[in-house]
Amino acid sequence: MAVGPVDVVIIGFPGNKFNGDVAPAIMELVSSGTIRVLDLQFIIKDADGVVASIEIEDLDEFGPAFMEIDIVQPGALDHTDAEEVADDLPLNSSALLVAFENTWAARFVAACQASDAIVIDQIRIPADVVNAVITAV
Repeated sequence: MAVGPVDVVIIGFPGNKFNGDVAPAIMELVSSGTIRVLDLQFIIKDADGVVASIEIEDLDEFGPAFMEIDIVQPGALDHTDAEEVADDLPLNSSALLVAFENTWAARFVAACQASDAIVIDQIRIPADVVNAVITAV
């Protein structure tokens, strides 16, 4: 079975202003076959610098929306990932780590492998950078 490349996206929420809008967007990507969520991890750093990982079911009103997402490899993101992100996380903020397979690319990957092609490099340009360039033009 061909698989697509995996990305880990770290989404920051300054001031811990987290809402549930991200969950339906992720679910749309899963439903359309664009991605497959391997794991999700929530991290919070309070004003005193205390860091904690938060379980989905402990997200108060936003937890149920995330619980509907099919996570295929729970535990793929672990405490070392949380620690690495927490080091750079500002005080009084939180982050959502999402590890996902780009299932849309599986056919392309299979074609490259069948052609004995190799990936030399991969570059991801963040959407805010693309928007800034488009706006400047």
